[in-house]
Amino acid sequence: MKTKTALFLELWIEARTRFYNQLENISSSDLTKKLPPSVNSVGFLIRHISDVELLFAKNVFGAAEIKVSAKTVIDKYDTGEWTDLESLNEYVNFSFEKLKEIVASQTDEDWETTITTKEFGTKTKAEAFGRIVSHTTYHAGQMAIVLKYGF
Repeated sequence: MKTKTALFLELWIEARTRFYNQLENISSSDLTKKLPPSVNSVGFLIRHISDVELLFAKNVFGAAEIKVSAKTVIDKYDTGEWTDLESLNEYVNFSFEKLKEIVASQTDEDWETTITTKEFGTKTKAEAFGRIVSHTTYHAGQMAIVLKYGF
């Protein structure tokens, strides 16, 4: 029988394929695509997903060693700077590995402990983890639409 941690990791990794699989076909010119009236580009969305993954690793799961400047969260809108495909891909891989490491270190009991954040109040770690899964897939869906219809 698998642990809760193993099951949650499988769920997250599978859900994240909605995001990650799109990156294989993205070109540098796709990064600036937007779908008006939205101001957020594909590059911004890629960076934002990774920013929030790192914030989750640090603030929800306690990975205090992670240093993150979540500029997309701070700025709240696209400043036009997310145009370097190579660095975005590196950041995506970094955020994946860091969140995966800290999630993998959770015990079954850890998932039932509560945490409080200003963004979504008091939740168990399991409930909070649902937020990162849905956050990533939500923005992956936005990316797919922008890539298909944006310019």
